Amino acid sequence: MAFNDLLQQVGGVGRFQQIQVTLVVLPLLLMASHNTLQNFTAAIPTHHCRPPADTNLSKDGELEAWLPRDRQGQPESCLLFTIPQQGPPSPNGTGANGTGATEPCTNGWIYDNSTFPSTIVTEWDLVCSNRALRQLAQSLYMVGVLLGAMVFGYLADRLGRRKLLILNYLQTAVSGTCAAFAPNFPVYCAFRLLSGMSLAGISLNCMTLNVEWMPIHTRACVGTLTGYVYSLGQFLLAGVALAVPHWRHLQLLVSVPFFAFFIYSWFFIESARWYSSSGRLDLTLRALQRVAWINGKREEGTKLSMEVLRASLQKELTMGKGQVSALELLRCPALRHLFFCLSTLWFATSFAYYGLVMDLQGFGVSIYLIQVIFGAVDLPAKLVGFLVINSLGRRPAQMASLLLAGICILVNGVVPQDQSIVRTSLAVLGKGCLAASFNCIFLYTGELYPTVIRAVTALLPETLGQPLPDTVQDMESRRGKPRRQEQEQRKKMVPLQAAARENVL
Repeated sequence: MAFNDLLQQVGGVGRFQQIQVTLVVLPLLLMASHNTLQNFTAAIPTHHCRPPADTNLSKDGELEAWLPRDRQGQPESCLLFTIPQQGPPSPNGTGANGTGATEPCTNGWIYDNSTFPSTIVTEWDLVCSNRALRQLAQSLYMVGVLLGAMVFGYLADRLGRRKLLILNYLQTAVSGTCAAFAPNFPVYCAFRLLSGMSLAGISLNCMTLNVEWMPIHTRACVGTLTGYVYSLGQFLLAGVALAVPHWRHLQLLVSVPFFAFFIYSWFFIESARWYSSSGRLDLTLRALQRVAWINGKREEGTKLSMEVLRASLQKELTMGKGQVSALELLRCPALRHLFFCLSTLWFATSFAYYGLVMDLQGFGVSIYLIQVIFGAVDLPAKLVGFLVINSLGRRPAQMASLLLAGICILVNGVVPQDQSIVRTSLAVLGKGCLAASFNCIFLYTGELYPTVIRAVTALLPETLGQPLPDTVQDMESRRGKPRRQEQEQRKKMVPLQAAARENVL
């Protein structure tokens, strides 16, 4: 695996790497906004049933006469008296005389617009019997993320990382903008699904393209930088959502910048590692020489030739010929092992993470404040994760982050609902651990899968200081290497043990 030597020859971490990595990770600032956008665009303000149209709402007590009360004395959100009740309302939800009949809201709802002037909930009345539609919108977005990971991950391995990023930036810009102008709820959901697909492609190919252009010793730094940019995006969302409370304006504001990302992404240089794994040595040479020129290593770039590349990448070219299908994930024992382990990690981390961050109103405090706190906890969590990744390795970091997150979530499940401070503190700590887990698993996935299928814990191998595998055969040989070393070690121990027995005798 000589590709790392070629990267060092053309400048290692030079001007090109610094510029391209910065431009590739910049859109992640707004990807964080899209992932948790519905905390603000689909926020549920305080509401109650709208009384009949002939009700004089300006008259004192007229509105209250129609509204049943819950046990806390607050107006019921989804019920209305069939006839107005006289006298003070009863706290048990009935009328003043305890016999008032109620019915579901038939005339719409009145919303408290003091905090959220306009959301998809208030615009399309996604409350009471329609409340499930609010969750449906977010669920369809996550379905889009799943579809995008499968579709664009596959296409990235066939068409290249750069082309898919260009397409994904444009799709995000168009679908996000169209969602801001959606005339009805079904159209809004359709465009949110498309946004989820494209954002999944951006997430995957951002990490892949960066990792494939970086030398071995810098990959953990790049992974951590990517994670920090995403965390800063959470701060950005809190500020933007507070300044722009109207959901359509907010949706538009976090989508339009992707048109700029689409324009400058045409200047990205495709992964030379992907070119070589696809058998395109001419394009590999051209990409490496461009990078050498940008990094001020023109002489080193001119030394590269087709013959040099063939000699350096002879093993990869021999083993990696032909297109590899996604079925290799199940057909090849080493890849099958990785696929099931990594799939379990992705599911566990994503399920817990989005379960915490998708319902900020459930914590009972300002969602703007909790959004900032959730972003702030990422900073120390990812720093600790980075130190563990670089010192102890990926596997201990992955195991520890998930274990601590699981403990926090399980303990939170038995804490009484009225202890909001304790519950929020545990949730924040758990979210920080899950953020560190995400940081590690993104890096882990990019390092473990070979180049030809890269865009797809305790049982996972360690990758600290290891070169990236380019072919399926590289992955198989890496898996068999520890076994051979163990067998050789056992063979060495046999004469030593015999000699020890002779000395004893």
